[in-house]
Amino acid sequence: MQSVFSAIGDLYLYKLSDALYGKNVASWSLFCQMANWFVFFCLNRTFSNCLETVLTIMGLYYWPCIRNHSTNYPVNRKCGLVIAALACAIRPTSAIIWLYVGMLELFLTPNKVKFIILEVIPIGSLVLGFTCLLDRLMYGSWVIVPLNFLKFNFLSSGGDYYGTHPWHWYFSQGFLVMLFTFTPFSITGMIKSKNHKLSALILWVLALYSVLGHKEFRFVLPVLPIALIFSGYAFARMEVSGSLSSSVTKKEQVPRQNHTTKWSPKLRLSVFFLLATNIPMALYMSLYHQRGTEDAMNYLSDEAYKGRVKSILFLMPCHSTPYYSTLHHNIPMQFLDCTPSEEKGELDESDRFLVNPLGFASELARNWSEPPSHIVLFSSEETKLRDFMIQQHSFKEVKRFFHAHFKVDRDLQSSVVVYVVNHT
Repeated sequence: MQSVFSAIGDLYLYKLSDALYGKNVASWSLFCQMANWFVFFCLNRTFSNCLETVLTIMGLYYWPCIRNHSTNYPVNRKCGLVIAALACAIRPTSAIIWLYVGMLELFLTPNKVKFIILEVIPIGSLVLGFTCLLDRLMYGSWVIVPLNFLKFNFLSSGGDYYGTHPWHWYFSQGFLVMLFTFTPFSITGMIKSKNHKLSALILWVLALYSVLGHKEFRFVLPVLPIALIFSGYAFARMEVSGSLSSSVTKKEQVPRQNHTTKWSPKLRLSVFFLLATNIPMALYMSLYHQRGTEDAMNYLSDEAYKGRVKSILFLMPCHSTPYYSTLHHNIPMQFLDCTPSEEKGELDESDRFLVNPLGFASELARNWSEPPSHIVLFSSEETKLRDFMIQQHSFKEVKRFFHAHFKVDRDLQSSVVVYVVNHT
């Protein structure tokens, strides 16, 4: 389903680029979207940020303040507002983007009262009311999720509980890693296109997310395709002129080069450079890096189908595996909880285990009526618990899966190990 959404996002990226700069830039923008390693790695995942990204591109396409009206690509502010409201309902932090776009539209539109009274308030209220009714149905009580989201992540800095980065991380590392080798082309496209509205939108999003202590790559995913549109603009200029440094003679449209004309050596070298750097990165990150937790779940799913799994204990940081979405069997499973504590500084189960694996596991075992049939853990903790599992509780190693070549935010988790209780 998410891959279908992603394909719609690719279509609207092309349409937005075409509406802004013409078909040549649109073709190059689509190439940049397809070739970027992080888009390949992330956009088909079921993160709420991925659907938010697709809705952002769709919404920007319809907003009058982002581009001019044309016969082929008409603007539709009401449609843009509905999409923006849905994006905010799915992920409330999307309001960061739409606050900028909405204020820009309010500043530029001649009829400000109509925009606010007849469009923003009715559409916003309708979507908010629908989401509140849906939450009422699911939670059994009235809950305003966007308000709770705002309280936890912005007003109380609850996100900091899951780790923090320095304020400049998105500018110095995060967004640059996502853009990767597209970075110089995106910066060149921003400068040459002179599209200050979209350039400022990227800077606005990066700046506001920089205020928050907890930072992740996926948080700023919605502005990555916009940066790639600028890369497409830079490539289109290079195709026409043979140089990135040439001046822009026509702001809105970059004409397509005659198909009989060969690409310049610089253009060919640039395309080869991007493909040679992004394709290996995309394949490695998607097929090898941190794959052990998924491989372990596929193995356990097969074993459960054969009736060999009774219960599973995951002695690893919370949410490390895809869990029931891969197991597909009604089998008791337990992972370490990492719900934020109301008492500041109090460690959750996941942290307590990482601080003292043996002590935590021993305390857990004292409450077992019977041990789980399988225990899953990373090799970094397995070495500390081997005697506990083998000597004290009669477990034996049954499978070991490669996980990662290098550490990310913890000690090297090189493999995932599955232990099974030994009844013989």
